Amino acid sequence: MILSEKLILALAMTTAIGAVAGYLGTLMLSKRMSLVGGPLGHLTLPGITLALIYGFDVSIGAFLVLILAIILIWVFEKRTKLPLETLTAIVFSSSVAVAFLFLPHEEIEIALIGDISQLSLATTLVSLLISAAVFLLVNKIYKRIVFIAVSEDLAKSEEIDVDKYNLIYLFAVALVIGLGIRIVGSLLTAAIVSIPAATSKNLSVNMRQYAYGGAVAGGLAAIAGIVVYSLFPIPAGPAIIISSAVLFLLSMIFRRKT
Repeated sequence: MILSEKLILALAMTTAIGAVAGYLGTLMLSKRMSLVGGPLGHLTLPGITLALIYGFDVSIGAFLVLILAIILIWVFEKRTKLPLETLTAIVFSSSVAVAFLFLPHEEIEIALIGDISQLSLATTLVSLLISAAVFLLVNKIYKRIVFIAVSEDLAKSEEIDVDKYNLIYLFAVALVIGLGIRIVGSLLTAAIVSIPAATSKNLSVNMRQYAYGGAVAGGLAAIAGIVVYSLFPIPAGPAIIISSAVLFLLSMIFRRKT
């Protein structure tokens, strides 16, 4: 198989996004928020709709809407003390309803399962830089977020600013979901964070292995998905998710053997 320039760009971008999504996914799983990626992905639909209507990058539209939504969720959480997943569901259902009023019918597939067929070098480089920045950010806050997930009261007694770190964490989630929109669309975003994390949990014996194992599982799933996409007439997004699911099944078999 001779790799074209487009395929190389797709491989680089999806591997980076898959790895950082898997890494963040281990943190989301620790906070019991792995399924929140789905509602957050759906939250991007108004931004994707605007991008498709006015012809700008879908990730930019997704980022703008996600950042606004994350701020709203954070403010609501501080005022109501309701669980983050409940507040996310309230905000996402409202945004989806609005988006489908304006989403062009011919663009629905792109919005739901992504499209990597029109990648440019600039888009790929920006995605790589954002992925690297998010990875470093999550790495810096990882232990504190886990500590907060175990006990907010104990974290506060250790003078950890819980509200600040929760906001940083939600911002990182928004960035990863915004990146993931391009490769898997709004429909499958929960899978790119949750499945690699679950795969890593099956195989890891300590927190360090678990965290970095999620990144490895996410990156491998992305590589396998792009290979499948290049060989068969299958959209890249579903191919990546199916590859990730296969890796999860393999991890279950290996775990049973050990």
